[in-house]
Amino acid sequence: MGLALAVGGQLPPDGIAQLQKVDRVMPALRRLAADPEVLQAIRAQNARRVPLATLQRLDEEWRATPALTPFKQTVLDGACKGALQRLQQRLGLAMAEAFTMDDQGALVCASRRTSDYWQGDEDKWRIPHARGRGGPELREAPFFDESSQAYVIQVSLPVRDGAQVIGALTVGLSLLDL
Repeated sequence: MGLALAVGGQLPPDGIAQLQKVDRVMPALRRLAADPEVLQAIRAQNARRVPLATLQRLDEEWRATPALTPFKQTVLDGACKGALQRLQQRLGLAMAEAFTMDDQGALVCASRRTSDYWQGDEDKWRIPHARGRGGPELREAPFFDESSQAYVIQVSLPVRDGAQVIGALTVGLSLLDL
């Protein structure tokens, strides 16, 4: 926790207490990572076996267009939208965002628009996915998120189908709303 607090001194005065509250929501995040709706959506996307070059092209288009495009809307309306909405209802304002990723790091569904589509080059996917072996849960250093105007910590978890890791889940938690 000391490393997280040392990052730019950006935490509010009650930052340590807020970070401790993250532990209290972890069971809900773990349940979401095992939700049948999430598993089914990721399995379906993995079965399409989209080439990495296509995912990277889609990512470039995603980042180049700040507007809500039909493709971005399909991710927001993804097959596991209901599971993300249930977590949002449970956590309220404490959930700044949530999104699931397939076995290559591409978004499957998201609660709001993300800055990019392909997460395969980022630790939020690489560490919990760990090349299909499954890695540890990742809690990134808290930061001030301009788009939500909130101090956020992103928590990423592997999504397992039995013993196999098929994707990952990232949830951004608003520290001031926990």
